[in-house]
Amino acid sequence: MVTKLFFTSHLIPLSISSANRFFRNPSLSKPRLFPLFCTISSTLDLPPEREPPYGPSLYKGRKACHQQPAGKQQRQHGTSQSPGENFQEDDAGSGEEESIVDRESFSRVFDIAALRVPAEECFSLENRLRGHLLNWPRVRNIARVPGDEMEDEFKKILQEKTEDVEESFAALTRRIYGKAEGDGEPLSPVLYRDRLSRTFNSSGFIKFRNLAKISRPRKKKKMVREEGEGLERDKRIRKNDFVVVEVVEDRDEGEDMSGLLGDDFKRGSWRGSTRLLLLDERYANKDVEELPVAVKDVLKVDSRQSASACELVQCKMTLFYNYWQTNEILEALLPKGMIVPTAFETVGHIAHLNLRDDHLPYKKLIAQVVLDKNKPKIQTVVNKVDAIHNDYRTMQLEVLAGNHSLVTTVIENGIRFHVDLATVYWNSRLATERQRLISFFTAKDVVCDVFSGVGPIAISAAKKVKRVYANDLNPSAVEYLERNSVLNKLERKIEVFNMDGRRFITSIFTSNKVESITQVVMNLPNDAAEYLDAFRGIFRRRSKDKESALPMIHVYGFSKAQDPEFDFDERIKAALLEEAVEAEMHRVRLVAPGKWMLCASFILPERVAFAKEC
Repeated sequence: MVTKLFFTSHLIPLSISSANRFFRNPSLSKPRLFPLFCTISSTLDLPPEREPPYGPSLYKGRKACHQQPAGKQQRQHGTSQSPGENFQEDDAGSGEEESIVDRESFSRVFDIAALRVPAEECFSLENRLRGHLLNWPRVRNIARVPGDEMEDEFKKILQEKTEDVEESFAALTRRIYGKAEGDGEPLSPVLYRDRLSRTFNSSGFIKFRNLAKISRPRKKKKMVREEGEGLERDKRIRKNDFVVVEVVEDRDEGEDMSGLLGDDFKRGSWRGSTRLLLLDERYANKDVEELPVAVKDVLKVDSRQSASACELVQCKMTLFYNYWQTNEILEALLPKGMIVPTAFETVGHIAHLNLRDDHLPYKKLIAQVVLDKNKPKIQTVVNKVDAIHNDYRTMQLEVLAGNHSLVTTVIENGIRFHVDLATVYWNSRLATERQRLISFFTAKDVVCDVFSGVGPIAISAAKKVKRVYANDLNPSAVEYLERNSVLNKLERKIEVFNMDGRRFITSIFTSNKVESITQVVMNLPNDAAEYLDAFRGIFRRRSKDKESALPMIHVYGFSKAQDPEFDFDERIKAALLEEAVEAEMHRVRLVAPGKWMLCASFILPERVAFAKEC
């Protein structure tokens, strides 16, 4: 901790030891007057307007004016669209109206410096200047210059300063017109096809059936373009298109080669393809003399050793809406001090939010940002309107953004499930727990899933165990259970039932299948413990002398008690009317503050199974 002294006109920082020596100074004639002129603070007070941290931020830079850039546009390496394409991005395939988020307001322009270097030397120079480059998240340090590419042969011609220039031009001409057999270069596609058509054998000329298709260039995908705000907008939007670098100043003025190579080459000392090495933001708008020694050495050494010297240029880098993270966008949109919701459950192409009450006035805005930042994986964003109260465990969901289809396909542990969130229950957050439970099963087990739903446990277990008996009260869940078992080619190992859980337990254990069941799963956390009384006297019609293994029961439940394991164990004993129950408890997840979901695993006690009274 640092102590600071606040005087009337000066601020003097002192350490604790220095302050103690200062107060014990005998030269102070009137120490009692000292508090009138200064006060001691034990905390570090931040300035009212704190500068943003290093790196990109919505609070840094300046807003972009959405007009066609006047200078030469330099596109970040790997991108393929212009800046305006992200702003009016349509939700293709979703049937959604125009976005409610003003994406143009999130464009930020930053002034940076860059080194324009030959393309073949950019990677070696990048490693050499690693500590002096931009190094911003998701922004590459090397930017490609559009229209600056050319073949090596043509580059050699421009660099040639000898009498062999005419021969080089002749070789290039032969290559262009397909007359390059003399110098060992391949024929052009057109002349190659013509040569094949003139080939003959002993029976005469060969008729090539697919001659018209030989060497035909591949058709490129048509790009739908529309004019708007002076920018061409490409409908094929990629997630990585979020930055454009524009050169605003060229230091060197030299030979004008625009007549030969176009307007993009109105600069001197051009010797082929170049790249931009983006320097650290601290070096923006600085001259060469103000750069660090390492950067100046590169400029000096390269200018002496290479004909295509490096040059320092000033650039403008524009970061668009697609660059910023979800939390950064929502932090700027939501009121100050409000908790930013960023977590959601993913069910296939559906993002399932669980918004707080203070988020509800901004639910459409939040959903649109979540949709934009997770395309194309997420196509629908929903919010749970109310808690689960019905017997079928279905949730009341409100579609906030994207298409309105709640039918999706979920892939979990290599198994595909068709799910309709409007009519059935699904929880992707239990995938790890389901995998943990199935890991205890063996190939000899016969599993009885009392509350199976669409089959996340039953179908996964069917790939491993001998037989599965699955039941659910919801007819829609049973329909999807049968569909999913066929989808995964496991219908022969699963027998499906549609009845109440207590009735199912009684029916399955009183039938001739009772001797084979070794595992019972009861995944209904709200009420599963109440169904345990159905196991009392389940074997009362059988003889105790007959050897048969008692089933292992896995029952799930919620608990808000201070000791959730003890509370759940007491409820199990009360339902079974048996104190001698040795249950192994496992905490699954914290579903709400102070509310745990638990799994209790125990072998059905013999006294309960053979009880004469139910």
